[in-house]
Amino acid sequence: MYIVRKILYGILVLYGVATLVFFLFNIIPGDPVRMMLGQRADEKDVQAIRSELGLDKPIVQQYFGYINDLSPLSFYREENPTLDKVSHIRILRVGEVSVVAKTPYLRYSYQSRRGVGDILREAFPNTLLLALVAMGFATVIGLVIGTLAAVVDADWINRLTLFVTTLGMSLPSFFAAILVAYIFGFVFTDITGLSMTGSLYGVDDYTGETCLNLRNLILPSLTLGLRPLAVITELVRTSLLETMSMDYIRTAKAKGLSKGRIVAVHALRNALTPVVTAVSGWFASLLAGAVFVEYVFDWKGIGVVIVNALNTFDFPVIMGSVLLIGMMLVVINIIVDIIYGVLDPRVRLS
Repeated sequence: MYIVRKILYGILVLYGVATLVFFLFNIIPGDPVRMMLGQRADEKDVQAIRSELGLDKPIVQQYFGYINDLSPLSFYREENPTLDKVSHIRILRVGEVSVVAKTPYLRYSYQSRRGVGDILREAFPNTLLLALVAMGFATVIGLVIGTLAAVVDADWINRLTLFVTTLGMSLPSFFAAILVAYIFGFVFTDITGLSMTGSLYGVDDYTGETCLNLRNLILPSLTLGLRPLAVITELVRTSLLETMSMDYIRTAKAKGLSKGRIVAVHALRNALTPVVTAVSGWFASLLAGAVFVEYVFDWKGIGVVIVNALNTFDFPVIMGSVLLIGMMLVVINIIVDIIYGVLDPRVRLS
């Protein structure tokens, strides 16, 4: 029941996100049809495309039509062409209207006329990989530095912790991306062997074949992981210091357990609850906030897709990207709630 309630809340969140973005996009001045055909396009052609895309309908009718396309349970007339584009099962038919269960329909890009689902399927794995590597880097290094800072009384550890946290929190992502790209991808490129830009896959200059370039993942993931690294380091240090002062830790010391065993077995597990919160929140933020980093490094992910769609008022692509990120936020939050239930069974009772 606890998980079901969270899923229902997540569905409501996605509905709210879709509603908000839809109306915000329609408030912004701009004509996607003019962006498609050019400012000197014939007015008849413009009106024909607007009619084809449904942009000549009242805004409320456009909204309910889009929500109907997104919903897994939808209402369509029999001649509606959408039914030919998605997998569906007819549940009930009343006159000319059918109630169908289907996969969400994200429509087609105004610019490329490709399915939004196909565009996102190509771009999202790159963003997901980038966020996973960045979060893995931040979590592992943050746990190590934060734990050392809490259990080792040494000046160099304290200075390292202060440097990491200050650097990570003070550098904006777009500035850090430019700085890292310039230093490691341009100034010291002969030493690092890294380039300023590049995506996961590239084309070999000699053979023309597509090749995997994992080196291009290093700089954007390092840049993207700087801020969560600072947060996780400070959280681990603070939480572990608080945990080490508790009575059960003093009892474990009195029993003669080694300091390493006390930290690893008893203290660290209880100190991880706020860290789990930070990791989950930052991982979701990395998915949503990788736009600048991907754009600077020319990493072909959701960030580049969103920027290009905003430049051309490609509404279906923008909506699809935002909803995909929102869905990932919901899924991550549900997974975190399950982890909380494992770490602290009292959570399941709330």
